[in-house]
Amino acid sequence: MKKLLYIASICIASLFSACDDYLTVESPDQLTSSSFWRNQADAEAGIAAAYSQLYLMTYSGDMWSFPEIKWPVEAYREDIIQLGSDALNYPNWVELGNYTYTNGNSQFSYYWQCYYKGISFANQVIEKTAEIPDENIDAATREQLVNEGYFIRAYYHMQLLLNWKEIIVRDKYITDPAELSKPLSSREDAWNFIIEDLKRATSLPATRDADNVGRATSGSAYAYLGFAYLTRAYEEAANKDSYLASAIEAFNQVKGYELVNNFSTMFSGDNKNSKESIFEIQFSMSSANGATYRTQFHRWIGVSELGGWDEILPSQTLISEFKKEGETATTGRYDSRMYATLFFNCDYYNDGNGRVYGYDYNDWFDNKERVAFRKFMPSTYEGLNQNYSAINVPLMRYANVLLMKAEALNEQGHPEQAIPLINEVRSVHGDMPPMTGTSQEAVRAQIEHERMIEFPLENYRWYDLRRWGKLSSALQAAGRTGFNEDKNSFYPTPLTELNANDALKSVFSFLVRYN
Repeated sequence: MKKLLYIASICIASLFSACDDYLTVESPDQLTSSSFWRNQADAEAGIAAAYSQLYLMTYSGDMWSFPEIKWPVEAYREDIIQLGSDALNYPNWVELGNYTYTNGNSQFSYYWQCYYKGISFANQVIEKTAEIPDENIDAATREQLVNEGYFIRAYYHMQLLLNWKEIIVRDKYITDPAELSKPLSSREDAWNFIIEDLKRATSLPATRDADNVGRATSGSAYAYLGFAYLTRAYEEAANKDSYLASAIEAFNQVKGYELVNNFSTMFSGDNKNSKESIFEIQFSMSSANGATYRTQFHRWIGVSELGGWDEILPSQTLISEFKKEGETATTGRYDSRMYATLFFNCDYYNDGNGRVYGYDYNDWFDNKERVAFRKFMPSTYEGLNQNYSAINVPLMRYANVLLMKAEALNEQGHPEQAIPLINEVRSVHGDMPPMTGTSQEAVRAQIEHERMIEFPLENYRWYDLRRWGKLSSALQAAGRTGFNEDKNSFYPTPLTELNANDALKSVFSFLVRYN
């Protein structure tokens, strides 16, 4: 069963791909709807296909596709990120960073495609697992797999709704090509759908054994349910108090987790599925059964001096934020998360304490003031020099739950309840003293600071800024002058969808004609 979350077979995903929502096929695959769903093994293969789109892998096994599709889409637009030198060679990536993209940009078009494929797979699990004869599947297993389908369906819809203002809610497995044409749902209806699916998923097991590591749990469902309510609280002012209360209620149900003291180990492959991890993408160096478990993520994150491709760099905005409180950590240095996130020219990396893969910073960077990401890089020199890596990617951590809960409590007017949660993250991850200030505004500012330095490369920054109404001001302060709040707060509906979806063609034609 462990192979399930490692995309046990690329063929599984291919099997189910004929009825995807990318709208590129002419007819549905009759195998999946009639002769495949026979027993428990088939159902588990189906959920494996649903999970596969977390990886955003191509079916050809392209190991570049995970970073090259997911990370630019979510990270290049952030104020804490700047494009590396090689990224400048790719117009589609430059467009994302400069906010000059059109609805034809293939980066987010593929992002849309991958998640709707995952939704299609999840819908099959939800509907077809229920049809398997009782003698061929255990009742408890059937219920669990269906609830996993609800979680994955909700997760993909939520990722889409965080990136697009309006999306198509796909609530059923499509067997008739005519059903592919469907209008965009209102944001309110989309949130309602996501929240109901996540509520269903809260009945998942609280823990997973070693053979099922990486599969969603009740904690995963409650964490994303809280995130959904928190986001919605800012979008629907009339119901803000109610949604904040629901968010806190959900966060309170995320139990059995704790913060990891050694921050860097969660992103280096040294502490996979840690006690802090709530939902995490699984990778392995294994290549059994022709599966793709590994990536070249470290090449993509790494700068050229460290054998990488120089695709993504921290911005000066991020560096300044890390240094904002000065060298006030209990270590006598800056916030410890800075050293776990960045390589930079400082005594720590040049006096034998930290070292950069066994050498001083200056040995690698020739005394340059060059700052690079350490986060998601291998911890050893041997790992750095391997062509592939298998570093897991935490999608939801307990630190996020604590800080989101603190935010909800503070917005309710309870900064005194939020402060201990903030200080817990500061102490364990940053070796930092308790925050100063006790007012709601002081706590709000501290939360913004903590989230900015806690989650680089975890791609929450854009959603945070938009939730707080600070996209324009933050990007301007970082010198990102191309941003237009009306045009760029969300991505436009991909041209591929507009061209293929008859329900959208007329709307698109009207907008083109009269705008």
